[in-house]
Amino acid sequence: MRYPGRTALAAAALVLFTTAGCSSDSGHGTKSGSHTAPPPTSASVPGSAPGTQAAGRIAVGAGPQTTYAVAAQPAAGRCHYRYTKDGQPLPDPSCTPGAVSPAVTQANIKETICKPGGYTSTIRPPVNITNKEKAANAQSYGYTGPMGDAEYDHLISLQLGGDPNDPRNLWVEPPSPGHVPGKGPNNPKDSVETHLHTAICKGQTTLAAAQQAIATDWTTAEAKLGIKDGGASDGPVDSD
Repeated sequence: MRYPGRTALAAAALVLFTTAGCSSDSGHGTKSGSHTAPPPTSASVPGSAPGTQAAGRIAVGAGPQTTYAVAAQPAAGRCHYRYTKDGQPLPDPSCTPGAVSPAVTQANIKETICKPGGYTSTIRPPVNITNKEKAANAQSYGYTGPMGDAEYDHLISLQLGGDPNDPRNLWVEPPSPGHVPGKGPNNPKDSVETHLHTAICKGQTTLAAAQQAIATDWTTAEAKLGIKDGGASDGPVDSD
């Protein structure tokens, strides 16, 4: 004896089985039976908006240019300084998470940042570019103090393989505690950068580890890397 309803039930079961591998509701508003695309795994897209790289990954900038153009800065008032317990300034990670140069790798540090005679002066953007960027970035951060007392700083410095002109790697760094108004920047971050540079060139830490440490918090970078007293430099060292 045949049962007409069994054919329909079998067909329904077949449809249910073939769609079992797809999420009917992933919690992200996907339609029934659709697959959710995996999240991107690349560190960043050069030129993307500040703060768009994956968490824990540093963006890769455009690298040194033959001719630099003024880079667009975050909107006025968008960025907010952070401060350590002892008052040292830190950038807003959503605006200034850091960006590295593709021209500097662990494999070529002897020909780039550790090259005798210096490296950063050969790739630094000219002041007619950075002065305009600095004025715009001061508005991004709401900095209203004397411009001569603030440094337009590479978060990951050039001597650590930071990108020269990516806006994700530059911020108007306000004076540190103890600053005397009108005396120019007093930036203890500079000595941290030099210590990390020496450690890289001496093989005491890797390029990537130093970049990550200073991008996260320059005030704790040396402690995180286990660098004591910065080590002794083998010669003149480029500044930021």
